[in-house]
Order: sequence, then C-alpha cells, then structure tokens
Amino acid sequence: MPEFKFNKKEGSILPLVVLLSVISGFIAGAISSAFLYVSPTITGGTQYLSGLSQEERIINVVENASPAVVSIVITKDVPIYEQYFDIGPFGLDPQLRQNGTERREVGGGTGFIVSSEGLVVTNKHVVIDDEANYTIFTNDGEKYAARVLAKDPAQDLAIMIIDQDSRVDDTGQVDYKDFPILELGDSDNLKIGQTTVAIGNALGEFKNTVSVGVISGLGRRITASGGDSFVETLNDVIQTDAAINKGNSGGPLLDLNGRVVGINAAIANDAQSIGFSIPANYVKRDIAQIQKIGKISYPFIGIRYIAVNKQVQESEELPADYGILIVEGNQGQPAITPGSPAAETNISSGDLILSLNGERITATNSLIKILLNYSPEDEITLKVLKKNTWEEEEVTLVLTEREE
Repeated sequence: MPEFKFNKKEGSILPLVVLLSVISGFIAGAISSAFLYVSPTITGGTQYLSGLSQEERIINVVENASPAVVSIVITKDVPIYEQYFDIGPFGLDPQLRQNGTERREVGGGTGFIVSSEGLVVTNKHVVIDDEANYTIFTNDGEKYAARVLAKDPAQDLAIMIIDQDSRVDDTGQVDYKDFPILELGDSDNLKIGQTTVAIGNALGEFKNTVSVGVISGLGRRITASGGDSFVETLNDVIQTDAAINKGNSGGPLLDLNGRVVGINAAIANDAQSIGFSIPANYVKRDIAQIQKIGKISYPFIGIRYIAVNKQVQESEELPADYGILIVEGNQGQPAITPGSPAAETNISSGDLILSLNGERITATNSLIKILLNYSPEDEITLKVLKKNTWEEEEVTLVLTEREE
C-alpha cells in the first residue's frame, strides 16, 4: 500500500511522516508539454520557438507571489536532561534527571498571507501543538510573532494572524505595515493538465523554493497519519506533480494567473512527484466564517462512507454508480456515529445515499462539497437506497456542528 507524508519539518531535519490508507476515484494523469513548438517557415523548413510567453508567465507568478509566502518556525520549551550516577547493588548506576527546560526549534512549515493586516493560511498539522510558539519570517527577512486564530475541523487547514503589536520602533510606537497578499482563485474550475506552480520552505531551510508541474488528478480522497498522533481524512483534494518538498506544508499551489488554487499538504512517499493540495475554495469559506462568527464551523451528519464509482458499484453489486456507501471503519469504527443526527434515523451500514436535498452526490460533487452550502441546525433530506432490497426512502434530519 502506498505511503504518504505530510510535508512538515520535524525537529531540525526529519519530516512528519504519514501513511495513506485509501485513494478513491480514477487514476488520472497528465504530462506537461515541453513548451517547444515547431512551425513551417517561408522556405519550407522548420523554425524553433522557445515558448517564452509560458516561461515569462511562470517567472511573473513567482516574482509576484514570493513576497507573500512566509516561513513558519515552531519553538517549544523542552526539558533538559543530565546524567548522574547513583550507587546501586553492583556499583555506580547511571541515571537521567531533568535539569530545567530550554526553548528549541521543533518544526517548521510554510504559509502565505491573504490580507494586508497579516492573515496567514497554512496547514493544521503545521500548527497542531497548542503549547508551541509560532514565529513567521517574511520574504524580506522580517520576523514576527504569530498566533493561531482557528483550525478547520474537517480539512488540514489553519488560519493565523501576524502579531504586529510585538513590533515596536525606537520611539516606542508599534510599527504597523501593510503586507503583500496572494489572491485566492476558484478551485472548482480546475482542469487536469493545467500548469501549477508550488512555492514553499523546502526542507525548512530553503525558503521560497519553486517547482512547476500540472494538475494530475482532481477530487481525490486520502487518509493520512503522522507525528503528534495527527490522523485525518482529506476529501476532494487536488493531485499535482509539481514537486512538493518536505517543509512545503501550507504553501500555495498557484495557477498561471498567480492565484492560489490549492494549499499544499501531503506527498506520496513511494511515488514519483505525486502531491496533494487542499482546494482554495475551502480557505475562502474558512476566512468568511472567521470574519462572521469568529470560528470555523462545519455541519455534521455522523456517517462513515466511501464514494461510489463504477468500480465500487461492480465490486459491491450496487444499483448505482454514484452516491456514497455507508460502511464501518477499517479498524471496526461504527458506520454511524453514536449521538449524531444520523443515529436518530434508520440509516445503517450498507445503505446507499444518492442525493442531499435533491443534489446528486458524485465524484466531482462530493458530500463534503455539498455540505459547504449548509450550516448547523439546517434541516436536510437524503435520498437513501436501503441495503439488499434497494428500496428508496427519504430521510430527514437536522445537522449539528462538527467538532475538531
């Protein structure tokens, strides 16, 4: 089974390692063109064209985006141990004891600024430690303290704010500034084969490292786990062959208009340049919710499922090649979460859900994407085919709020 890893620097060298448990959907790929063209000349020969317009667009994207890409350094007070010798039955016995603490760098990642006041987007797994301190280094070498405003309970996303109050000039006044920003694009209109540019803090040492590739898949679903007991299923993610290096976690995936279309999160450990980014439209929703209610809120049904396609339909002998199939977890986790809205209905493992409020659930229109249009306490109706008999039922329930 393939191995995946989030791209977070762990300690001074090692990345945070994660394991992929499942990828659903068709394996689609694309090879980027070489940007070389051959066209006829007046004499009937051929003329070599370098494709500079494409190259210039990439250069422009990098030059314009780099000032808004930041490095995130994680520090924490860790215990200091010293050795001492105790007298044991066989002589001196070496022992360890704690002798205070010291602040050390324990990790790092990448982020990018989306508001002139200093709102920063990154991955949740980069800032997962609530007891750590976070410092942001901008591209011009400036250093700022930062804090986490909110963590997305459903996606590997977090929103931070740069603490400008910590910057005081020689007169004792706070030195406020307007930060350069990146514009968020529309990730719902991406195409396989589209050129992408990734920028990040590679290996936690080489800031604003650039790689170029294409979108090689859309609508992927992966489950990854890593250090700090971080485990999360990521839905509807973008697959790209633009190299996403260790330490790139939280950096932007850009289109050739310089807009952010994804947030780089994970890579395939046993593959050649297969990386995954979270669609930018999830970030738009998170920022809007923080501005409106001060937190990131998701509606919750309380079901465990796999997305249905033709392969799943054939293997499970289902009556439809779309929707979601309710299943138990690989380690025996219940298909229906106790106490959830779904637990108050007759939905059970093996049922097939085809639509939500009349909107069909498909590989490109996932349940997660549909739920983004709803809020906790909204009432919804699901079209359900009951297992074995495949009789159709309509199930109505009231959404609750998903907790992290």
